[in-house]
Amino acid sequence: MPTIETTEYIEASPERVWQILTDLDSYPEWNPFIVEGSGEFAEGEQVRLRMRPPEGREMGFKPVVLRVEQARELRWKGRLLVPGIFDGEHYFRLEPEGGGTRLHQGEDFTGLLPRFMGKMLRQTERGFLALNAALKERAESEAGSDRIDEGSTAV
Repeated sequence: MPTIETTEYIEASPERVWQILTDLDSYPEWNPFIVEGSGEFAEGEQVRLRMRPPEGREMGFKPVVLRVEQARELRWKGRLLVPGIFDGEHYFRLEPEGGGTRLHQGEDFTGLLPRFMGKMLRQTERGFLALNAALKERAESEAGSDRIDEGSTAV
């Protein structure tokens, strides 16, 4: 079955990346791929997400959260129509690396349709890359301003 895996190094702590990633209310401010979200990232809960793939059609979906491990892993499963047609298990994994975070974002697709939806999967992968870059920019700019503030002294 098709799988998408992307990775990005972010010069910010896993805790900072996690804070941005799990703040659904802020998605419209920075996230070019998942442009809207509501609900709570808690295991067994359903969240509402609106996705806008590059060159694709915007769509809403309601995945069920499978795993929430603070500053380490967020995983959910979404379905198109009914189970077994087009299912996707999406994940974000955060690993400490150097002074920052290695972000892994991916999705494992199962069901009857994914193998026939190459164009949509390529659009989805471009969306993942755009999300990764935007998350990196937001986390690094905020982490950079935190470092400046911490190191500042009054004259």
